[in-house]
Amino acid sequence: MHPIDQSRLARVKPSFVTRRVDRGDIGWLDEAAGDLASGDLVIARVEEIGQHTRIERPDGRRAHLFPGDEIMLACGARYAPDQFEADCPAAIGPANLAAAGGIAGLVQLCHGTMKPATTITLLGALHNRDGLRMNVGHYGVTVAPRALRVPLLAVCGTSMNAGKTHSVAALVRGFAAAGCRVAAIKATGTGAGGDLWLFRDSGAHHVRDFTDAGFASTYRVPVAGIFAGLCRLASEAEAAGAEVIVVELADGLYQSETAELVQLEGFRSMLSGLVFAAGDAMGAEAGVGWLQRAGLPVLAVSGRLTRSPLALRETAAAIGLPCYTAEQLETAEVALGLGPVPLAEAVRTAA
Repeated sequence: MHPIDQSRLARVKPSFVTRRVDRGDIGWLDEAAGDLASGDLVIARVEEIGQHTRIERPDGRRAHLFPGDEIMLACGARYAPDQFEADCPAAIGPANLAAAGGIAGLVQLCHGTMKPATTITLLGALHNRDGLRMNVGHYGVTVAPRALRVPLLAVCGTSMNAGKTHSVAALVRGFAAAGCRVAAIKATGTGAGGDLWLFRDSGAHHVRDFTDAGFASTYRVPVAGIFAGLCRLASEAEAAGAEVIVVELADGLYQSETAELVQLEGFRSMLSGLVFAAGDAMGAEAGVGWLQRAGLPVLAVSGRLTRSPLALRETAAAIGLPCYTAEQLETAEVALGLGPVPLAEAVRTAA
């Protein structure tokens, strides 16, 4: 392990998932590190440009990558059926840029539309000035969780790209149009800033994601830890004045962490209801049925299928629940009217 030169560190391109890290804490580089864990901070050298030609910086700007660049990443696994599945690296050496938000992984599976993953070499694990290995988990929100008084609405879906994020953004706009202070939280996924910027631009009073809870990626992370992180983020949002919280769960119900999380009794107890996003009527029927059999309160369907009037009609006939387009979710009437007891009443009670 060697002290890291500060002039070298100044040239390193930081990634989005490292945005909460205090670079002033960095003191050492362990060039022979083993037993790497999810969230461990590393310096990597870009070897060959592949799918990811740029890296998302902490401020959201996408910086171009060139062979020889040194970049600051967090180790982690990735689950993205439309892109890559990747394992967390175990030791310093060859790896891949598994996600533009700054995940160093070992790509195992690749969607047919993807180019080969950008190759990198992990040069060393970062340690603080006291010689302790650095991890993004050391910089997560530390607000003590407490029982929520404000309503929490979750959005989940059939798969990646089912329309979950846009449904959350639409709900944010709907609650904001009603004059509510609304918080938007992404509870699971792979670290990236795009969804957070969208939630903020949609009018969210308070925006957080799992990286703020200390996870670079939630794939293969114990679900108890993910839920504890969500509880901290939700408690922080309420303390910041949120009157309603909208939470997105990444990927689909067959994704292991999502499936386990929605069935936790603690998660159920904090829910006011679920909106389910799907790409077609059959997916909506299957997903809503899965959730209802698990005893979860599904309030409505939205997502990509609502772009098609015919699919919208088919879905409404198949499941017997309200089906809302993004434009409808953006209205105060629909947002506040969700649920057997309209959220408008829950918001007033919490206030």
